[in-house]
Amino acid sequence: MSQAVHPQPSLSSADVFADRHVGPDREELQRILDLIGVSDLEDLASRVVPSSIADPAHDNGLQSLPPASSEVQALAELAELASQNTVATSMIGLGYYGTHTPAVLRRSIIENPAWYTAYTPYQPEISQGRLEALLNFQTMVSDLTGMDVANASMLDESTAAAEAMTLLRRATKNRSPRFVVDADVFPQTMAVIATRAEPLGIEVVCADLTEGLPEGEFFGVLMQVPGASGRVVDIAPIVAAAHERGALVAVGADLLALTVVAAPGEQGADVCFGTTQRFGVPMGFGGPHAGYLSVRSAYARSMPGRLVGVSKDADDNLAYRLSLQTREQHIRREKATSNICTAQVLLAVLAAMYASYHGPNGLRAIAERVHAMAMILADRLAAGGLRVVHANVFDTILVHVPGGAQDVVAAAKRDANINLRLVDADHVAVACDETTTVEHIAAVAAAFGQSCDRGWATTVPAVAPARSSEYLTHPAFGRYHTETAMLRYLRRLSDKDIALDRSMIPLGSCTMKLNAAAEMEPITWPEFAGLHPFAPTVDVRGMRTLITRLETWLADITGYDRISLQPNAGSQGEYAGLLAIRGYHLARGDVRRDVCLIPSSAHGTNAASAVMAGMRVVVVNCRANGDVDTADLKEKIATHAEELAAIMITYPSTHGVFEHEVREICSAVHDAGGQVYVDGANLNALVGVARPGHFGGDVSHLNLHKTFCIPHGGGGPGVGPIGVREHLAPFLPGHPLASDLPGSATISGAPYGSASILPITYAYIVMMGAEGLRRATLTAIASANYIARRLADHFPILYTGDSGWVAHECILDLRPITKATGVTVDDVAKRLADFGFHAPTMSFPVSGTLMVEPTESENLDEIDAFCDAMIAIRGEIDAVAAGVWPVEDNPLRGAPHTAECLVGEWDHPYTREQAAYPNGRPSVGARDKVWPSVRRIDGVYGDRNLVCSCPPISAFSEA
Repeated sequence: MSQAVHPQPSLSSADVFADRHVGPDREELQRILDLIGVSDLEDLASRVVPSSIADPAHDNGLQSLPPASSEVQALAELAELASQNTVATSMIGLGYYGTHTPAVLRRSIIENPAWYTAYTPYQPEISQGRLEALLNFQTMVSDLTGMDVANASMLDESTAAAEAMTLLRRATKNRSPRFVVDADVFPQTMAVIATRAEPLGIEVVCADLTEGLPEGEFFGVLMQVPGASGRVVDIAPIVAAAHERGALVAVGADLLALTVVAAPGEQGADVCFGTTQRFGVPMGFGGPHAGYLSVRSAYARSMPGRLVGVSKDADDNLAYRLSLQTREQHIRREKATSNICTAQVLLAVLAAMYASYHGPNGLRAIAERVHAMAMILADRLAAGGLRVVHANVFDTILVHVPGGAQDVVAAAKRDANINLRLVDADHVAVACDETTTVEHIAAVAAAFGQSCDRGWATTVPAVAPARSSEYLTHPAFGRYHTETAMLRYLRRLSDKDIALDRSMIPLGSCTMKLNAAAEMEPITWPEFAGLHPFAPTVDVRGMRTLITRLETWLADITGYDRISLQPNAGSQGEYAGLLAIRGYHLARGDVRRDVCLIPSSAHGTNAASAVMAGMRVVVVNCRANGDVDTADLKEKIATHAEELAAIMITYPSTHGVFEHEVREICSAVHDAGGQVYVDGANLNALVGVARPGHFGGDVSHLNLHKTFCIPHGGGGPGVGPIGVREHLAPFLPGHPLASDLPGSATISGAPYGSASILPITYAYIVMMGAEGLRRATLTAIASANYIARRLADHFPILYTGDSGWVAHECILDLRPITKATGVTVDDVAKRLADFGFHAPTMSFPVSGTLMVEPTESENLDEIDAFCDAMIAIRGEIDAVAAGVWPVEDNPLRGAPHTAECLVGEWDHPYTREQAAYPNGRPSVGARDKVWPSVRRIDGVYGDRNLVCSCPPISAFSEA
């Protein structure tokens, strides 16, 4: 909007947030610009960004944004939006429940940058804290479900159910396309399963399994305990019947219920899925929450997502790392069975620590109290003549109120600010949880017209089948029940990791930028964190306003017409965007259009997402300079002209350059009747500079956890919304419990995905303003070119644009160095830990390379320190080449070095001081020494000996 309508507020220089977010100050920026040979950022833009797509500063889609606010003003604006929400007592259930987050966990994990700014633990030697916490999570899930192996979390419960379905299909020898789903599964889960099944040719059969399995063949069965109605059934006979007919069984199980209900694994289930939300994670209007997936050991190597395993380091000490199959979409690409490349690490850590803090007895006590509340209410209502439909329940009762259900729900809301679930005109469901009190029960009874006498006495029947086996017996769940013990444990774990609070994380294509405290602060406010995703619209006016504004701003920034915030990860955004393209073609009768062109440089999730969307992948070659080979593209288009559905391109390219022919590429695909998917992974190089919706894109996903400051959280949470042009808008994600989202495909369990972290992006945009956002983009590009210029004489820069410029990242080519010296990319990555740095992205998109992305948030001192470290490493490589050190025994091959390895005998040809202090001993003002907690980890050993739950204490002493 114009300056006349929105005058710029008077901000002192100390209040300009962009000056705090952007690392280089004016003098540092000038030094960067001088080295790369441009006069200012606008001069850089004119040289780097192709003129065919470039937006001028005065017309770049950001003019509709409000003027930049200070941190105080932004927080006041968010507080006003929060005040428009009503935090009612939610007794809706359906997988989302009230829970008490222990203050020590909220402050030490969710509000602690040592945990929320960390990246995925792909460098395990400097991620041992997170990996141990995730191993605790896996152990917790395995124990409670009675399964052999659990993964390190899923995106949410509904997508975990969909992954369980496809896992069963892969695992069984039964070739039937039919999949049976119990009618009592949560409606949002049923919708996600249906969405996922259709492009894959899976026929979903909905049936009431209490009446027996349907006739005919089917490869799998999926049910839920407790069900949406609250009913708990004995699944053992159903599982046995399915197995007799050659089908495998997946069970959605409430982990809190499993402290008192028999574990599905002990009743024969093959796979379990669910959510850990009620383990201390606020509802947050739908997320983020850590879903889970656990399996029998026979299916461990078929599990999607991440799996933490136990291995050993170079000194034979136990060490944790991610197992091989967790990156299968990068390795197998178009043959991958899942596009999951992320998790919900931060929330998984919180859930695991909640279990550790309460321990098995504490969890059972919470579960018994929840169950007692439900039974007391059921007893009171039955005594008043109402019919409680199911007698065997855990936390949710279904009450038959002929013709009066709406009145009961209205009365509970009006008189007690309690939200109940309207099932239909005759039925109301009431879900109890950890926060439910006797006063809540009395108020609900009153809404049903029953007495509010609080002196009720009832014998609480146990839910059946009851659990008799032990769980959470490992010391990790028995040692940390006091706050002192827990906060020290969390501190000890975080000290083993390198996160952004300690060091630059120069990961290419991952955009590890500042996650400002002012952006993070609102996510724990009850007015955002305490909202149920299916709460009445009247309760969430502030959240809906925030969502609407954010959708508008993101549309303007990207040049698209509509935005959907439902996808809760970049991979899910890819999938949603491709489904929109698929839906568009099918609606036009183009049923043959199923070919998706993907450049050979693409991120592995692109191909996996295309396969999941029912498309056939055709790979397009790249030229020697990294650009898409347009001659090969035209040939592939000609070959598949009648079948072409889409092309997926990343822009700037995965090779870190602005390709000049992007408009021509888009036009060629459009001319053949296809659609253009622009992967938004590298949008940090485009905001305020160019808009994919204007230079040829039909749809893009945006990584809010990259470009728009939602933290990576150790590998999750994330948000991957999609933007589309108007013709694709009818095919945006819908949701069965959100009438305002009319689309047919449901991508995530909650209508707006991980809504509780959207205030982070909102605050970032509001505080940066139009000028700040463009400045951030161009500073990121300037810093990347600075690194490329400083390191070019030491490491070849693999790809540059037509004029010798890189975009927001650069690729250092170590392949000729490795060939000449034997020093590998792994050696360099591990040696960086001795310098106190996280490694850049290794061997992606090209094996044997390092991809470096500095982001705009790093100041010149940190950038120079990284460059100095890389130059020093090159000096060590030269020493190896000169024969000073043998290739098998030098500071690089021995890296990283722990304090322990320096004590005692030393038989290496380099000194202890060279090992530990490659920059020399730290002086006043120098970088702090980071001590890795383990030596280099043997990944091959871990893959051959898959151990994915907490090892016994004896294992440590044996090691």
